[in-house]
Amino acid sequence: MVSAEQQLEALGIMLPSMPMPLGAYEMAVQADNLLFLTGMLPIKGREPQFIGKLGKELNAEEGREAARMTALNALAVARKHLGSLDKVKRIVRTSFFLAVSKDFIDHPKVADGASELFREIFGADRLSVRSVVGVMSLPLNTPVEIEVIFEVTL
Repeated sequence: MVSAEQQLEALGIMLPSMPMPLGAYEMAVQADNLLFLTGMLPIKGREPQFIGKLGKELNAEEGREAARMTALNALAVARKHLGSLDKVKRIVRTSFFLAVSKDFIDHPKVADGASELFREIFGADRLSVRSVVGVMSLPLNTPVEIEVIFEVTL
């Protein structure tokens, strides 16, 4: 079985620098064998890379790209905390919050931008359950926020 770190290399994926917190909180907290990440955004440092609501300023494909970038930020935080993504046993849960117009209905398509990336890196047998919720607004006027819980080896 190919490890997560080997799979990243094989896919030619370089994780970004870990994003900076936007307030007084931790980026990751581990409780026993569970690693909880803060809500992740499509940002570099503290700067949003996607701005606006899905179905208004952004379409579903742009939302997929934002979700993928957000997932890469989540992986960067997990790697920083764990030392290696090879310590991830499985992704337990992903929660997606999407800033959407009232008529937007492609929530699953947007979330798949992150879920498909996780499947490519960790394999289908380590995918999580997920929820996808449309909301009025998100921090920095970004379109996507993702919370992730990982099961990790001790």
